[in-house]
Amino acid sequence: MRKGLVIGKFLPPHAGHHFLIDTARAAVDRLTVAVCERPGEPIAAELRARWLREPHPDVEVIIVDAAVPGDDLNGWATAMKAALGGSPDAVFTSESGGEACARALGCAHYRIDAARETFPISSSQIRADPLAALDWVAPNVRAYLVRRVCIVGPESTGKTVLCEHLAERLGAPWVGEYGRDYTLLKLRTSSADVWRPDEFVHIAREQQRREDEAARRSGGLVICDTDAFATEIWLERYLGPQPVSGWPARDRAMDLYLLTDPDVPFVPDAIRDGEHLREWMFARFADELTRRGLPFAILAGDYAERERRAVERIEELLRARDVVA
Repeated sequence: MRKGLVIGKFLPPHAGHHFLIDTARAAVDRLTVAVCERPGEPIAAELRARWLREPHPDVEVIIVDAAVPGDDLNGWATAMKAALGGSPDAVFTSESGGEACARALGCAHYRIDAARETFPISSSQIRADPLAALDWVAPNVRAYLVRRVCIVGPESTGKTVLCEHLAERLGAPWVGEYGRDYTLLKLRTSSADVWRPDEFVHIAREQQRREDEAARRSGGLVICDTDAFATEIWLERYLGPQPVSGWPARDRAMDLYLLTDPDVPFVPDAIRDGEHLREWMFARFADELTRRGLPFAILAGDYAERERRAVERIEELLRARDVVA
């Protein structure tokens, strides 16, 4: 067979989907995977397509508008053939409705792992309890499903030490503050007093890349010492409010921000220069988190109390059944 087709919502893709695609690919010269898109789905079709392209680089992945009236199978088949440029030689599915789809497309049908004995998992199970299903998904989907907690706040409020303690206590990877590493290097090679907007864009992009990489190997939680959102506040602190192009887009929002109060002594070091701005920065973080509707809690008091409160909030987050509706 020359041309094969795999159809699905892949909401999200899991090990059973990958098995189906690999089996189909081995049987045909060219395989197309059609990601069906309908209005109101909780995960964008383009993101689902991207998730499939990474582990299947020799497969064509397309997005097809599946929003046809009622059960108009012929209308659906017409849209599918238009997207494909004709009928495939075979369609591969694990669903009982695959035979009817194949008839409408005018091709053969092959049903793979119909009883789902090889991979007893479904996308609806994953959406209902994502953290319980991490072993069934590829690293790029795992990075989307795991919980992400970010510590933000003014200088010298214990953020990095808190991240280290939380990561050790909760058995989670943590992502250090790339902006600090960049500033120390800048201090050695040039003037740390002069900043350009593109430097903050670079910092935000690298911070997010490291965050996403940690999320891919997480068992369910990632602790982040700042993120791209926080980098925006730091840009404002040094350069004032201004529009900046090239800021990294996120596939999903942070699950929780923990904002550290500046009610602890300021401890100077090689790059800290904002003791007089700590109250202003705390207020800016609080205002902007509120304005954007981002989930956050304030950590105040001594360092032991901050850690106790942080653990409490994170454990609440991990207990919550975060349904991908």
